[in-house]
Amino acid sequence: MTDDNTGQDRSTATVHAAPDHLRDEVQEAEELRLPDHLQIEDEDADSRIAAKLVAQGVRINKKGLIAPAVFWPSIILIGLIAILAIVFQDTTGAVLTATQSWIVNNLGWYYMLVIGGFVFFSIGIGISKFGKIRLGDDGEEPEFGLLSWFAMLFAAGMGIGLVFYGVGEPLTYATTTPKPGWPTDGVEQQHLAMAQTFIHWGLHPWSIYAVIGLALAYAIHRRGRPVSIRWALEPLLGDRVRGWAGDLIDILAVFGTVFGIATSLGLGVQQISSGLQEIGIVDTVDNTFLIILITGITFLATLSVVSGVGAGIKWLSNINLSVAGLLLIAVLMLGPTLFLFENFIESLGVYLANFFNLTFDAGAFTGAEGAEWNSAWTLFYWGWWISWAPFVGVFIARISRGRTVREFIAGVLVVPSLVGFFWFSVLGGTGIHQELFGSGGLVDPEEGVVAEKALFDVLSGLPMGAIMSVLAIILVTVFFITSSDSGSLVVDMLASGGHPNPPLWSRILFCVLEGAIAIGLLLAGGLEALQAASLATALPFSVVLILIALATVRAFRKEDARQVAIKRIIESKQMSEYLTDEFDDVLGDKVDHRVDNRIDYRLSATKNLFTRRDDRGQSDVARRAGEASPQQPGGR
Repeated sequence: MTDDNTGQDRSTATVHAAPDHLRDEVQEAEELRLPDHLQIEDEDADSRIAAKLVAQGVRINKKGLIAPAVFWPSIILIGLIAILAIVFQDTTGAVLTATQSWIVNNLGWYYMLVIGGFVFFSIGIGISKFGKIRLGDDGEEPEFGLLSWFAMLFAAGMGIGLVFYGVGEPLTYATTTPKPGWPTDGVEQQHLAMAQTFIHWGLHPWSIYAVIGLALAYAIHRRGRPVSIRWALEPLLGDRVRGWAGDLIDILAVFGTVFGIATSLGLGVQQISSGLQEIGIVDTVDNTFLIILITGITFLATLSVVSGVGAGIKWLSNINLSVAGLLLIAVLMLGPTLFLFENFIESLGVYLANFFNLTFDAGAFTGAEGAEWNSAWTLFYWGWWISWAPFVGVFIARISRGRTVREFIAGVLVVPSLVGFFWFSVLGGTGIHQELFGSGGLVDPEEGVVAEKALFDVLSGLPMGAIMSVLAIILVTVFFITSSDSGSLVVDMLASGGHPNPPLWSRILFCVLEGAIAIGLLLAGGLEALQAASLATALPFSVVLILIALATVRAFRKEDARQVAIKRIIESKQMSEYLTDEFDDVLGDKVDHRVDNRIDYRLSATKNLFTRRDDRGQSDVARRAGEASPQQPGGR
């Protein structure tokens, strides 16, 4: 037996010997933990993992390694929607548009409130007393070093959206389409343009990921549960997560993730086609060409799936980060470098100064114009990030073993946010500088700023612009492949009851379905349909995220009570042992000093013949005091 196990056994024995009220507090928190023999280990074979999942109450098909109650409803729903979107394009577009309009007009305030709530929840739980709780066993060291962990968080924070909107979003706000209600006097509008972009890509999306990632990391690494969204709600729902309620939660997660990935894929092929036009490979782009692009890149993503997550995603992710870093540094060095650094600092200050206003701006006084703007930008982003939450949450949970809650919150909120701020300051700042102080030409007189073309227009105005345009196309393509590959893995794990090695055939199936959904949404209305689908699918999962936050607080309260109780038990045990061994040396003189052994010679205490009593009338206390008195000199 190891020293750690010996110490754990002693601690357990100490807890069992503790007072009832302290022991109950410890055992109440321990009920959420799995016994060691049921926890999934890295070296477990697939059959053993399946047996452990069944023992935990997961309803899994041992032959196919899928959870039928999650897998089949998800596949049928997603496949049916893809077919309907491709066959009935106009009808699908009309339904999505109507759904989006209803949500924007009636529930826009709800999205603003919920996302703002997630920001304050994440920060609050990080600085609270719960911050010391470890996402793993007590005393366990982090699985990855700090720099490696930051690099992986950075990788999670990068995506097609950063490339697609890197130039177009801040340039749009600063020139053609400022947010209704903003002053349009130039400098202040441009400052607010960068601050609004920071709102969309900083603490707000990452607080969503922190909510679900923290709950999953606690469930996986602390309690030993499988990688499945339902277990994040176990502290709130109890055994009901093993039944239809848990199945519904995982179906919503699968559904939202597939549509979130499909949205990213749809944006990606639009930008790839614009880049190919920019460098002269194609002359015109239509839906047929976009479908060919989606099909070809989905095929590449499927090859990555077949190669395995280790050889596929890891290899592509390394390329991803290298190309993104190279593009960022090239634009920074070849563009207006001094202006870009000044822009970053000023934008950060405006962002902090207007944080609360921008967070809760629901457009109450800007009418239909404000609702339309929010629908196209802020509400679309909130829906998109919520759709992505299961995917990113699972990823950051898996890489955060051994971190404390405070480390997790700080790392997840701060590092990716700063990376995103600097990315937009460099790419967006370069676009704003070129349009306002340079050659211009980025704003179309009729269409305004076209987001998928803006990046390539900016790059063409820099030295080696053609080479950087090729890098940007490669970057978007690799993002496409890694998003589809890793997203298919996460979705398949959810549809397999949390099995870490889901069957290859089902991963390929989900990868193909993501491409099919992207095709259907593009045919049904292009960017507007993509935005509407993200907003609609995010609505039910936003409720799940709220419940996850409540479940996390409940679990952490029990965990904190457990730690406090164990500390009190150990301190009480140590004090008891100490007093037992060292009583005479520490307290003996003090106790003896307080025992009055003097003879009472007061007049009032003198007895006569009738009040005198012998030893037989003495009280027990007096008799014990007399027996404890030291023998006087000359006594018998």
